[in-house]
Amino acid sequence: MNDIIYQRIEKNPHFQELVKKRQHFAMLLTLIMLVLYYGFILLIAFAPGWLGTPIYEGTSVTRGIPLGIGLIIMSFILTAIYVVRANGEFDRLTQQLLREVRYNG
Repeated sequence: MNDIIYQRIEKNPHFQELVKKRQHFAMLLTLIMLVLYYGFILLIAFAPGWLGTPIYEGTSVTRGIPLGIGLIIMSFILTAIYVVRANGEFDRLTQQLLREVRYNG
């Protein structure tokens, strides 16, 4: 019985749409995070002097500290963006798909 339901779900165009949208969105957010992270690593590797420069004269807070903190905060923001969309659009598409499979089965 479950195999039949799974086959109906996989063949449903709304399921294909859901999978495509979710994968595209996840890859976009992943790409953004990778670019930011590797950009930071490249700065560490090729511009350590720039990162080590104090923000204000006489302080020990360098440019690298807010950039590193910003990178961590950005990961939380991107996660929150994904969760909001997953709990909204993706859940709505999933519920629509399940209603169609139940009533058309």
